[in-house]
Amino acid sequence: MKAIILAGGRGTRLRPVTYEIPKPLVPVKKRPIVNHLIEFFRRHGVEDIGILASRDHEEDFRRWQKVWDDEVVKGITMFHEETPRGTFGGLEPLREWLGGERFILSNGDELKDFDLAAMERFHGAQGGTGTIALVEVPNPSEYGVPVMDGHHIKQFLEKPKEPPSNFISSGLYMLEPEVFKHADFSQPIVMIEHDIFPKLAAEGKLYGFKPPNARWYDCGTLERWERAIKEW
Repeated sequence: MKAIILAGGRGTRLRPVTYEIPKPLVPVKKRPIVNHLIEFFRRHGVEDIGILASRDHEEDFRRWQKVWDDEVVKGITMFHEETPRGTFGGLEPLREWLGGERFILSNGDELKDFDLAAMERFHGAQGGTGTIALVEVPNPSEYGVPVMDGHHIKQFLEKPKEPPSNFISSGLYMLEPEVFKHADFSQPIVMIEHDIFPKLAAEGKLYGFKPPNARWYDCGTLERWERAIKEW
């Protein structure tokens, strides 16, 4: 199984840091966030990893590859978007690389650690098109919160004042290749959260997996990044 790390975000909430450093290359414990994600995948046997970054950050990632070549970069495939196409639109030219098989899609600005093998077993048992890893947080009203019916995800509530639970999306998804049938690539921007998941949910093909003992840190703001540095 292959994994794709979305690394093209502008990181506006982390400015001024991200004026100089792409968000996935921002360090936690003196190692870029993307390094932690690569190591997470490799601990669970996922060796074939692609990184989808902005063409504007090509030189930054080249320098990253040189610095970390011996430790984490071997086996990594870099892809660059000429223009931003959203959290799913940029995957259109990667379909051949994915080879028509099940794959993992992950945001590139979060630290994650849980049992991916357990998630794959769950995903396979449900027989759906997509499974979202859900994590429990003390402040769900700051995120998108799923509305569940058993293991099914019916919809997401964006920053609800009265969230139905403390579980939110971890920004990591296990997807079957037929997910591409739900994408309208004629649109300039295709967002998996807004354009793909609602369709899967309506068809009963979207599931939520709650991994036990999960560790997860959102590094998307200066405050959350500082907490990750202190606690990871």
